[in-house]
Amino acid sequence: MPRNVQPLTDLRIKTAKPRDKIYKLSDGGGLYLEVTPLGRKYWRMSYTQTNHKKTRLSFGAYPVVSLADAREKRLNARKMIANDIDPAAARRATKYNRNVANANTFEVIAREWHAHMKSSWKESTSKNVLQRLVNDIFPAIGNHPITAIKAPQMLTALRRIEERGAPEMARRCAQFSGQVFRYAIATGRADYDPIPHLRGALKPRNKGHHPAITPDELPEFLQALNKHEFTMFMQTRIMLRLMIMVFVRTSELTQTPWSEIDFENEVWIIKWDRMKMGKKKINPRKVDHHVHLPRQGWVLLRELHTLTGRGEYLFPNRNDRRRPTSNFGILAALKRMGYAGRMTGHGFRSLAMGVLKERLGYRHEVVDRQLAHLSGDTYGEAYDRAMFLQERKVMMQEYADYLDVVAGSPVVAASPVVATLPVAAEAPAPPASPEVIGLDWI
Repeated sequence: MPRNVQPLTDLRIKTAKPRDKIYKLSDGGGLYLEVTPLGRKYWRMSYTQTNHKKTRLSFGAYPVVSLADAREKRLNARKMIANDIDPAAARRATKYNRNVANANTFEVIAREWHAHMKSSWKESTSKNVLQRLVNDIFPAIGNHPITAIKAPQMLTALRRIEERGAPEMARRCAQFSGQVFRYAIATGRADYDPIPHLRGALKPRNKGHHPAITPDELPEFLQALNKHEFTMFMQTRIMLRLMIMVFVRTSELTQTPWSEIDFENEVWIIKWDRMKMGKKKINPRKVDHHVHLPRQGWVLLRELHTLTGRGEYLFPNRNDRRRPTSNFGILAALKRMGYAGRMTGHGFRSLAMGVLKERLGYRHEVVDRQLAHLSGDTYGEAYDRAMFLQERKVMMQEYADYLDVVAGSPVVAASPVVATLPVAAEAPAPPASPEVIGLDWI
C-alpha cells in the first residue's frame, strides 16, 4: 500500500536547505524535488517502464520551472503512460526529430540540391542560381528547418525582393525554392512545398518582348542609321549593318571567329555548339546554322577583314584581343540614334520576321529555320538541311535588297580598297588604333 505523501508547497521548496548529500522532497505521483549539496534544486519524476525497469524524467530546475509547471509535466507524463507510451522514449524521439530538423535547414538542402543539379547547368547558370539563393533567400529562411517553412514565411521572403523593384527576380527565386522543396520531399526530408500556395500572391508578370521597331518604322530607322554612321567606329558600323542584314542572335555575331568564314566559297556556318540550343547541357541540338550572307554582307566582311582579319574574332575585345567583344557597341549605337528602349540587337530578329512574312511573303517555317528556332517536329532538322537551304539563301538576298530599297540608297557600298582586295589574300596587319582593337569604348 503506497504511503501518503504530503504535497509540496512553494514555501517548503524555498526554505529547503542543502545537506551533505543529495536528498529528495516528494510531491506524490512520482514527482519529487532533488536538492544538491550546492543548493541547486531539480524536478524529477520516477516511473516504471513497460519492461518493469524503473527510470526517471527530468523536468528542469526550480524556480525556472515552478511547482505548478512541474505538476503539469507530471500529468502529461502520466497520460502517456496510461496510453502505453514511454515518456522517456517519446522525449528521445522528439529530441532526435528536432536535431534532424535543425540539421536539415533550407540552406543545407538547397546547397545539396545545387550541387546535384550543377552538372546539368552551364557554369554561368550555376553561379547565378547560387548567388540568388545566397543574396535573397538564405538570409530570410536559410537557417529554418525546411519542414517548418510554410507559405507565409516564403511569401514574406519573396515580397522583400519585390519591394526593391525586382518582381522577376522574386519569381525566379520562387521557382528555385520550389525545386529545393521538391528535392527535400523526394529525399524524405520534407512533405510539403509551400510554393504552389503562393499563386496569385506575387505581383503578376509584365509580359513583353525585346524592344523592336515594326516594318513600318524601318525606313525611318535606316535613315537615322545613315545620318549617324559618321559618329561610329568602323567595326561598330559593320557590326550593326550585319546585325540588320542577317539577324542572328547578338552573341552569335559578336563571338564569331574568322575560322567560320569561308571567303573562297562565300559560306558562313555557325557551329552548333555556339548556338542557343546547342549550348544546352541536356540533349543539345547538334545542328550547324547556315547564315546565308547576301552579296552586301560579303562586302562588309571583306572590309572588316582588312581591320581584324589577323586576329581570332571578327570583333575583338578592346582590352584583350584574344576575347570577343560584347553587345555594348550595338546598344550604344542604337542609343545615339535615339532608339534606346525602342530597339535592341535581339529586336532585329523580330523586325526581320515581320518583313519577311508580311512584306516579302515567305512562309513561317522558312523564316523560323533562318532564325534557328527549333522545328518542333521529329524530322524538322533533317528537313531543314534537305529542303530549306536554297530557299533561305534566296530569301536572305531578297531581304538585303529590300533593305536597300527601303533605305533609298544601298545599305552597303564597296570601297575601292575592298573592291581590289583578293578574296583569299592575307589581310595586312591592323593599325594600332582604337578603331581596330575593339568596340567596347563606343
